[in-house]
Amino acid sequence: MSVPFHLLPADGAQSATRLDSLALCLLLLTGAVALILLVMMVVFCVRYRAASPANRAGAREKDLGLEVAWTLIPLLLFLGLYAWGAVDYAALYKPDPAATPVFVVAKQWMWKAEHRNGRREVGELHLPLGRPVRLVLTSQDVIHSFFVPDFRIKQDAVPGRYTSIGFTPSKAGEYRLYCAEFCGTEHAMMTGKIVVQPPSEFARWLAEGPRQPGMAQRGFALFRRYGCSGCHAAGSSVHAPDLTNLLGRRVHLQDGRELVADEAYVRDAILVPRKDVVAGYEAIMPSFAGQIGEEDLLAIIEYIRESGHDERAERP
Repeated sequence: MSVPFHLLPADGAQSATRLDSLALCLLLLTGAVALILLVMMVVFCVRYRAASPANRAGAREKDLGLEVAWTLIPLLLFLGLYAWGAVDYAALYKPDPAATPVFVVAKQWMWKAEHRNGRREVGELHLPLGRPVRLVLTSQDVIHSFFVPDFRIKQDAVPGRYTSIGFTPSKAGEYRLYCAEFCGTEHAMMTGKIVVQPPSEFARWLAEGPRQPGMAQRGFALFRRYGCSGCHAAGSSVHAPDLTNLLGRRVHLQDGRELVADEAYVRDAILVPRKDVVAGYEAIMPSFAGQIGEEDLLAIIEYIRESGHDERAERP
């Protein structure tokens, strides 16, 4: 049986279609420039070869218009391609409020994913068709790289920090997941599968999973277990910043800086509380480094994201 030839992998996400168009335009432009230069070189080499009868009289030493044209036109074309690529690249990392977050933890040598309702997966990742998704990644040991060729996305999972990437699956089906960063002896075995399903089928799969607490519910239990509620509850006597709607909010720091609170900000607040001290508050929060694992940190962050009551969290 003959195997169909494909110049590029399947385009399973909107990002793939746009990046393929950009790559095609870049190939055509550079190919056209190379072809024009090659043809001109051959023509001039033949026409003006030694002992050629071609008339060489009247050759101009300078042609300002020609020099400006062959400098500005290619420059503008390539700057246009650069702007196109920059826009598409930024779209992968621009926060989308409508995107569904999925939390991915890399570990030698497996991918572990958790959805907001608590459904967990190992080596697989189910996603809804046509719905924007935002992956939040971290690693428990070494640097890994989340790579899906059919989506044209690749994002490092780095120990000690959070990275993220967003995309929208555009075709239902199964796609291969790889680690694109050498991570140890069994790096080549660190593969997985992305399963893109129609929204109704995905919702049914999500609901039919093993019964376990959702991430926010588990995060609330951890929030209390580690004693966070003792200082951060609304009725606490400890003077702490307001936690309500923290994710995505601008935070003013004691040193005059300002930043937008995201998952990495909350993680640092828990593990390295003296890194960014909130303006108007004392640096009295202890560090929980070495006490809370990455998956528990993600659950606490999801609880903070979803909590609508008057919890208050300190950013010392």
